[in-house]
Amino acid sequence: MEMIRRFHTKNGTAYAEHGTGEPLVVIHGVGMRLEAWAPQMAVLGRSHRVIAVDMPGHGESRPLPQEARLEVFVDWLGLFLDDLELERANVAGHSMGALIAAGAAATFGERVSRVALLNAVYRRDAAASAAVIERAREIRAGQVDVDGPLLRWFGADCRESDVYRLTRRWLSSVDRAGYATAYAAFASGDSTYADCWPNVGCPALFLTGADDPNSTPAMARAMADAAPCGHAALIEGHRHMVNLTAPDEVNAILLEWLAKPEEMK
Repeated sequence: MEMIRRFHTKNGTAYAEHGTGEPLVVIHGVGMRLEAWAPQMAVLGRSHRVIAVDMPGHGESRPLPQEARLEVFVDWLGLFLDDLELERANVAGHSMGALIAAGAAATFGERVSRVALLNAVYRRDAAASAAVIERAREIRAGQVDVDGPLLRWFGADCRESDVYRLTRRWLSSVDRAGYATAYAAFASGDSTYADCWPNVGCPALFLTGADDPNSTPAMARAMADAAPCGHAALIEGHRHMVNLTAPDEVNAILLEWLAKPEEMK
């Protein structure tokens, strides 16, 4: 997959876009880059203006302060919408990007036409929370494990796939400081906006891999049940990187979500 041409906002966010029409802003996960959305840009860009962003400290985007929590990443997204003069947009996020998308729906929902969370975490149990917080501490200390996350994301039988190799290359080359900041916000952010869903009236999609051990089907269903216009979708036989490992299925589900009428608040 070739690097996609980027543009830069006046506030230092790198982004790429494809297509015209109703805007769809897509946000990748920790350790990745906007190219992770290439399969969605190619297809959804036929009917929408798809805008993929490099999360702060990733790709070519300016980092946030080291202590930035999830709320600061949500503020960053709001500023990005301002920079592109987008009064309203559809917002989709994957993993950490999903937490940012949830924060957008919770804090400036009047600007969010529809929201989609792919492989999102939601109210981790005590053991999962302790594990991810410990990983955040290790990353901050410079102990970066590349293969551990990939094993959770793909499973052991996918190591020879092109997508696995591509994702490994992105994770291996990520800026370590930016990665540490984002991962710390990810580790502590699963409950930050967890109570927002009863108040989110727009079409809300919660999609995950049926075999994802961390962003579980139970989490997706719980969020969908809490949102007035929520819908859970599972991709059988896939784990965490569903937008790359099952792009056709994901694109079809996203197109169906984008076709739903907006629910105005």
